[in-house]
Amino acid sequence: MISTPSHLPADAQTVALAGIGGDLGGRIAAALVARGVQVRALVRSGSTVPVPGVTAVSVDYADAAALVAACRGADCVVSALNGLEPVILDAQGRLLDAAVAAGVPRFIPSDFSLDFTGTQPGDNRNLDLRRAFMARVDRTPIRATSILNGAFADLLTGDAPIVLQRPRKVLYWGDADQLFDFTTKDNVARYTASAALDPAAPRFLRIAGDVVTARELAATMSDLTGRPFGLWRAGGLGRLGLLIRVVRALTPASDAVFPAWQGMQYLRDMASGRGKLAPLDNGRYGTVSWTDARTVLAQGL
Repeated sequence: MISTPSHLPADAQTVALAGIGGDLGGRIAAALVARGVQVRALVRSGSTVPVPGVTAVSVDYADAAALVAACRGADCVVSALNGLEPVILDAQGRLLDAAVAAGVPRFIPSDFSLDFTGTQPGDNRNLDLRRAFMARVDRTPIRATSILNGAFADLLTGDAPIVLQRPRKVLYWGDADQLFDFTTKDNVARYTASAALDPAAPRFLRIAGDVVTARELAATMSDLTGRPFGLWRAGGLGRLGLLIRVVRALTPASDAVFPAWQGMQYLRDMASGRGKLAPLDNGRYGTVSWTDARTVLAQGL
């Protein structure tokens, strides 16, 4: 039996969290602790928990009984697992089965993406995995909530090939006025914590810390730096699709979650508008301090 930590009230809600070792998972755990939630982190034997106030529970995902015991008594199971089919379908699937067997009323899968319900099957490997898991979770009696947040705004100053500092250009494909959804990881984590405590949360919650175009990003960078930032149209969506096929064919097979061609697939789903989030559920949990793209870019400078 897993008891409530002494610093929490006996009636504190309990959330079982998988994936606390990841960047987003750790942020979700911290957001839950800040709300006075008993967070039960499901970790592999020998793993440490990086967030104070969290109860670590060692589990083996191949041990169904142990997983059920780890989930029992939780008000919600949140998955922040990240990976390919062995993680998103297999390990997360076993977590889902354990949550159902333990009688947990609610489950938040590790989606955290643009709106894959509107994208084309076969166009994006990672979103296809989420689509497959959606079909699986919807066959169970558990109440599931997927949180869709567009792209992580944090990537605007790092890995996303959009805002290019050296040539002072904003790279885009297709239409410079296509709207993009960006949400910081901290905003996603805090919203997820609120959703985990919401027994009436719907099947999908769509959020965006900011909605901007490539043209607006260029104008923002010009304003922030005091130097002109231009637009660089790399081509249409057809050319991007061809480039994806070429890069994928030339990339050695690996278990990398985000190879270059996968990021390009994600960018194509944004540039096409098929992954656009609408309507937004930003106001469901009251006033939230959403971090806009300008703030992220300013911090990056």
